[in-house]
Amino acid sequence: MKIEEKFIKYEKLLKEWSTRMNLVAPSTLNDIQTRHIKDSAQLAKFIPKNVKIIDLGSGAGFPGVVLAILGWDVTCIESIGKKTKFLSALKQELDLPNLTIVNDRIENFLSKTPVNPGDFVFTARAFAPLIKIFDYTGKKQTKNCRLFLLKGREIDSEILTAKSRYKFDYELHKSETGDGFIICISNLK
Repeated sequence: MKIEEKFIKYEKLLKEWSTRMNLVAPSTLNDIQTRHIKDSAQLAKFIPKNVKIIDLGSGAGFPGVVLAILGWDVTCIESIGKKTKFLSALKQELDLPNLTIVNDRIENFLSKTPVNPGDFVFTARAFAPLIKIFDYTGKKQTKNCRLFLLKGREIDSEILTAKSRYKFDYELHKSETGDGFIICISNLK
């Protein structure tokens, strides 16, 4: 199945499953391609191809599943069982052997999973405030580990709050699909 076909099938499955559970805001179901898929795919131009991705709070698979379709090795962490079932169905239906689904809380997963900084990056979209993401990932951060996050209009205040407790370098890029931002973070201390 070609990449474009996988995205079309993803959209179909998301609409089907959304009749049974709240995966995305119902108001966005008429524009899944732009609002969710293209929005998530923006990260592709920032993330090196040779890293593994740990997607935090994956929900309906944005951006993790989108990045897996585009070729990255992705582990989606989701604590809600029914959302994990949806992600597992996507893995099977879209034939994504490079996608791993984990039903666990992020702090539990990160505390018991050895990760080699520099070989992986964290991603998230519509997950938690920046400072909370740093609280989860801070123990795993080194100079070589990075975060690539899709954030909303309040990013300036989130950065200010996070700087009260953490030091980090970042680049901020305007979203191409909405009024949000992509923040690329490194050197978190």
